[in-house]
Amino acid sequence: MIKNIIFWLENSRIFSLPMTVMSWLIIFIYSLKSGGSVINGFAALIGISAAHLATNLLDDYFDYKTLTAKGEFIKCTQKSKCNYIIEGKSTLNDLLLVIIIYCAIAVLTGIFLTFRAGVSVIVLAVIGGLITLLYSRLSSYGFSELAVGTAFGPLLFEGVYYVMTGHFSFNVFILSIAVVMFTVGLLYTHTLLDYDGDLVSHKKTLCCRIGNKKKALSVLLYIYAAGYLITLIYSARTGTFLFLLTFATIPWVILLNGYMKSYFADKKFVPEINWYNYPLDKSKASKNSSDGAFCFRLYQARNIMVYYTSILCVLLLFS
Repeated sequence: MIKNIIFWLENSRIFSLPMTVMSWLIIFIYSLKSGGSVINGFAALIGISAAHLATNLLDDYFDYKTLTAKGEFIKCTQKSKCNYIIEGKSTLNDLLLVIIIYCAIAVLTGIFLTFRAGVSVIVLAVIGGLITLLYSRLSSYGFSELAVGTAFGPLLFEGVYYVMTGHFSFNVFILSIAVVMFTVGLLYTHTLLDYDGDLVSHKKTLCCRIGNKKKALSVLLYIYAAGYLITLIYSARTGTFLFLLTFATIPWVILLNGYMKSYFADKKFVPEINWYNYPLDKSKASKNSSDGAFCFRLYQARNIMVYYTSILCVLLLFS
């Protein structure tokens, strides 16, 4: 039973869950300082996490069906994509069952919070549910960044703030936009790494629509620049310029840009792992792994988000 749970958590890409947890932690701390409900805050985390993992598996479900129908799965750049299905470790029905379980957890959490916080939760839950169910289709048309930006930005922040305090806030909205740019940066890095595979599967991601890897890479820098700019705006609006300490993460953005350039030149090249590249799963991000180059860079984008939000959480605690 435990092995089966671990198996599906890994397939659900639990390594990406820090972007949910860290975003939630920021608004959780913010809401606590406004007298928010701890129980409602943790319940929201359960529902959001379940929806996040369901979205990841739904993306696999539709990608697998699309690519196998066209006989093009073997050409995918990311060889580990849906590997657990390809190798016969699970079936599409197994995958669908786990997706249903995740969605059921999210729905039950929403019902619980509706009774505790009010009917506005239903509206928030419906929007979140639609994004979860339509994410794969939205991604195919180049709207994945918009979907993630909405779900992990205003929807998550305003939703958690509402269930904890019973109110919405414009300052929370601005803060959500600043933070979510780093989540979007992680997603965009993933689509950049999967550029060739998405072309094969005829996905019209934002990267594919740009149509040029070098130009697409420059967009990644604009995404992070927007995050820092909105952080500056939030700091000026609230008079808490200590938040500008999050700018200490800029060197990691510069490093990521260099790592992406080297990946475009050689998809098997894994840079030397240094202390500033952690945390990461060394076994998956090493030269000995078939997807080491891919995983190494994805972990770096995730770490930028984790570093930024960790600094912000500490500053919120003491501001």
